[in-house]
Amino acid sequence: MHDELNKSKLRRVLLKQRRSLPYNQWRQKSDRIVSHLQTLSSFQSAQTILAYFSFHQEPDLSPLFTTNRLWGFPRVEGKSLMWHFWQQGDKLETNRYGIEQPPADAPMVPPNSVDLILVPAVACDKRGYRLGYGGGFYDRMLNQSQWFSPTTIGIVFDFAYLPQLSVDPWDKKLDFICTDI
Repeated sequence: MHDELNKSKLRRVLLKQRRSLPYNQWRQKSDRIVSHLQTLSSFQSAQTILAYFSFHQEPDLSPLFTTNRLWGFPRVEGKSLMWHFWQQGDKLETNRYGIEQPPADAPMVPPNSVDLILVPAVACDKRGYRLGYGGGFYDRMLNQSQWFSPTTIGIVFDFAYLPQLSVDPWDKKLDFICTDI
């Protein structure tokens, strides 16, 4: 219980800090993350990448979405994330959390075709653990065996890259963390 209160408080503090970033600073930090991602061999070799649409001033990865790859984005269905292909110009809809997502009739991404997962986070630590928003969507997904093989990269601004987060048994360690520094 104590850890959960700490997670909740840390989540509030970091989200407030992220939302207080001036637009131009947020854009610069996001663009630096995009540049760093493009230098990673796991990104360069990936053909099918799962990503996210920026929400509440998460790092914006949209400049990557025009690169010549197959892109999958999450659609919330119940307590699960369903992954659908999307490319620039395809329609989107807004889910109950206010996040854009592909429509239900968009083609599904087969898990065995995925090379890389870019994972949004409130914070990540030096060991590779992440603090999410508390809904457990990514924790549930990453603990399913069909998602064990793709490389996972947590995406956070440097101020949210912490020495150590408290970890629950269901928390899955990410392969890499990418920041703006």
